Amino acid sequence: MDVVAADTLAAAVGARTAVGIAADLEVLIGDGTIPAGSRLPTIRDLAAAFGVSVGTVADAWGALRERGLVETRRRGGTHVVAPDASEFPGWASLDLLLASPDQALQPRMDGAIVQAMRARGVNAWGREQMVEPLRAAIAPRWPFAAEAWMTAGGGTEGLWLATVAAIEPGRPIAVEEPAPPGYLASLADLGVEVIGIPVDDDGPVPDALRAALDAGAAAFVHQPGGPFSTRHALSEARVDALVAVLDGGDASIVEDDSLGPLSAVPVRTLGAALPHRTIRVLAFCRAYGLDLRTSVLGGAAHLVERAVRARSGGLASNSRILQHALAALLVDQDAVGVVDRARIRYGARVSLASAAMRAAGLRVEVGPGSHVLWVEVPDESAAAIALSRRGVVVDVGATSFVTPQATQRLRISAAQLPEDEALLAELADLVARAASGALRVAFA
Repeated sequence: MDVVAADTLAAAVGARTAVGIAADLEVLIGDGTIPAGSRLPTIRDLAAAFGVSVGTVADAWGALRERGLVETRRRGGTHVVAPDASEFPGWASLDLLLASPDQALQPRMDGAIVQAMRARGVNAWGREQMVEPLRAAIAPRWPFAAEAWMTAGGGTEGLWLATVAAIEPGRPIAVEEPAPPGYLASLADLGVEVIGIPVDDDGPVPDALRAALDAGAAAFVHQPGGPFSTRHALSEARVDALVAVLDGGDASIVEDDSLGPLSAVPVRTLGAALPHRTIRVLAFCRAYGLDLRTSVLGGAAHLVERAVRARSGGLASNSRILQHALAALLVDQDAVGVVDRARIRYGARVSLASAAMRAAGLRVEVGPGSHVLWVEVPDESAAAIALSRRGVVVDVGATSFVTPQATQRLRISAAQLPEDEALLAELADLVARAASGALRVAFA
């Protein structure tokens, strides 16, 4: 049994609050830096090494116990608990289809909500599209000078409103592929003709965008961070090339930053060069929680004004409580630390899952900032059906493309995957067998 020294932990853990200490230790336990079975220092010794109160460390230990990561034995000290593979609830319990986040990696919202309820102006009569504390927190991190701002009820609604603001009757729009299936379905509901724009390693292909603009596209919708991409995050060189294609025309630009603070790559913009034609959507649901229900839209004034009118005829606005809560979370160092660690964990899940798939002989595509794995298969529909019979529910690649693809793929969300090599090898084996047609339904 290893005994972890207090000064060793103090050097490895940067946080000095109960929430932060617990979150840092969770990462160190999860990645094996502190192996299962290790005995941790006494609360008193660790408090002295950290320079914090005994109560702070006790609260951190309590949080780790609640998560099943440590146990305290009578007269035996506190030990890291070995993960029990038998506790894995099964693949059917995980969302591998909709790319929803892992709630265990999100910061607590209760403190921010309480703080928000006490904010000045809450429940004042009238609408406020964006409260000043949120604007103050967002504006310095916005990649171009926005002429106007608003909030919406989440990233999905924000993207829909930005799109409605940008489309024009009778004209198609250009959309980077692959795109979220739900978004493509919404465009179909709007009756909008969509021209798919393929990508290479640097981003959307300029010649394809030029052809779409020549065909009359009123807007270009793209995801510069590549959260859904098979291969790219938008490069600086490609920004210049796309700006050159768009410059001189009238097409609006819609930028979707759906991962927000969870993005592991620089999320570049066309708005710095074309601010009067760009509207950007920054989402926070994956980082902070779905019920925060607050995304931010900023950019060209006429596009933001159209988006405001598109939301219940201009009569709707986000709750000030939720806006103030987001503002509080964005500047709370404990919450920021939790999100920073979540970003690392999500990246590890993508890397581990990709390695497992490749070890099983599968060809996998994944962009540098993506939370989605694209696995090539001979017949995507047959493979998806075979997997679903084993409780593994994934999507087919075709739902994410407007343009028919020569390569068939399965789309697997990595956000909720376990960081367990044995379980990932099991999943990869199921996918490989489904791809080969060897995964059959067992009959008694």
